[in-house]
Amino acid sequence: MEAFRDSMLQLITHTSTNLPPDVRRAMARMLEQEQGARSAQALQVIATNIDMASDNEGPICQDTGWPTFEIKTPVGANQIVMKKEICEAIAEATKRGKLRTNSVDSLTGANSSDNLGPGTPTMHFEQWENDDEVEVKLLLKGGGCENKNIQYSLPMEIPHLGKAGRDLDGVRKCILHAVWQAQGQGCSAGAVGVCIGGDRTTGYQHAKEQLFRTLDDTNPHPQLAKLEDYVMRTANTLGIGAMGFGGNATLIGCKIGVQNRLPASFFVSVAYDCWAFRRLGVVLDAKTGAIKRWLYRDEKEPAITMSSEASGGGFVRTGKEKVLRAPISEEQIRELQVGDVVLISGEVLTGRDAVHAHLMKNEPPVNLQGSVLYHCGPVVLKNGNYRITAAGPTTSIREEPYQGEIIKRYGVRAVMGKGGMGAKTLAALKEHGAVYLNAIGGAAQYYAKCIDEVVDVSLLEFGIPEAMWRLRVTDFPAIVTMDAHGNSLHADVEKASAAVLAKLAEPVF
Repeated sequence: MEAFRDSMLQLITHTSTNLPPDVRRAMARMLEQEQGARSAQALQVIATNIDMASDNEGPICQDTGWPTFEIKTPVGANQIVMKKEICEAIAEATKRGKLRTNSVDSLTGANSSDNLGPGTPTMHFEQWENDDEVEVKLLLKGGGCENKNIQYSLPMEIPHLGKAGRDLDGVRKCILHAVWQAQGQGCSAGAVGVCIGGDRTTGYQHAKEQLFRTLDDTNPHPQLAKLEDYVMRTANTLGIGAMGFGGNATLIGCKIGVQNRLPASFFVSVAYDCWAFRRLGVVLDAKTGAIKRWLYRDEKEPAITMSSEASGGGFVRTGKEKVLRAPISEEQIRELQVGDVVLISGEVLTGRDAVHAHLMKNEPPVNLQGSVLYHCGPVVLKNGNYRITAAGPTTSIREEPYQGEIIKRYGVRAVMGKGGMGAKTLAALKEHGAVYLNAIGGAAQYYAKCIDEVVDVSLLEFGIPEAMWRLRVTDFPAIVTMDAHGNSLHADVEKASAAVLAKLAEPVF
């Protein structure tokens, strides 16, 4: 199978950079039905980003995810060699900037720098009775949506929905709650794979396997088909919307599977995936390893174009945007209100988990007074100079234990990420004169084009995603979703959608 490694490199590259047609169609429907102004604007940015990623062959999202391979081979195929060559393809894709360095030692925090290590990538092999072909499917699922996976053990009390029993109606409540709790942190509009039953481990695995189904298929089990249809109709009435900004575009897919269970256990496992639903597959010649055909897409059919000239290429300028040039004064910040669109120029500093933990014990490597601190782990290439090739926001709530203190100590004026933050950060914004800016989750190519240059980098020993990158940007757009007056769009949407969720407590199935 001399062509196998190259075929795997093609699969990884296309999965990371080009959304499949079923996901594009689902996102196009979201664009048509979204009426919330902020969510519609977010979807326009997402649409532009999808097109940019495929045109540039760049990562759709800077978090290129955890690679999960599902592989079917003829009896007697050498799986040892196939594993080795898949790992080589992963390392090469990382070197080329198609994957971010995402594999981290859980004990030391050291980044492997090639996406290889114990457990990464994940490969599931299965034999089939087809002697002529090998099938390989790949799912790239990012950390933000992975953090919104959730598992329920029935019977139980579910927030806002009450008692959920060991029946299909109890399962219904679990799924609705799983969608609700993701809010904007899971980069809605998202999709859920669900497993009813199994044990704790196989439940999550089977739930993730549901994400290999196409979004427009029909479940062969009539009861589950009915439940999938119900969830799709109902989830989009919760008012969560794209990025959690409020609106109709909340869910693009619900796929449910079922496994037998122990008498004492009734688990409902939910694997949440974001709008950047990166999943492709190939069928290979079993002798050569060359690609015979692609799965999930037809090479003869052109990709569905997502954006249009009428969209203005993402954020549509209205003339009401507030221009911010770092360093920013407290007076400028106090003038901002939730809902304002800002355009940032000047210097922006990235900082996520490792940087925040570092700043709690050490002085910052650069002056943060009046700064914009961007929760971002970029994809970076170096050919003489550093170049940012993907730069969307990461989920901000992880920094909640640190953020308020860092704002207080160092005079940070704007924190930027996705999904919003909690009460401690909101209080610090009000007390010290700062704002939270929501960039559009997953829009890695769109935001990379706003970056003019890498000025410097600090704390590179933490690895490329976790380092503090000093960037010069021009007209970098974001939305104020938590202001210096104690207002939070995220808290408002969560409260309003919880009230809608509570109205769905009565049995349906």
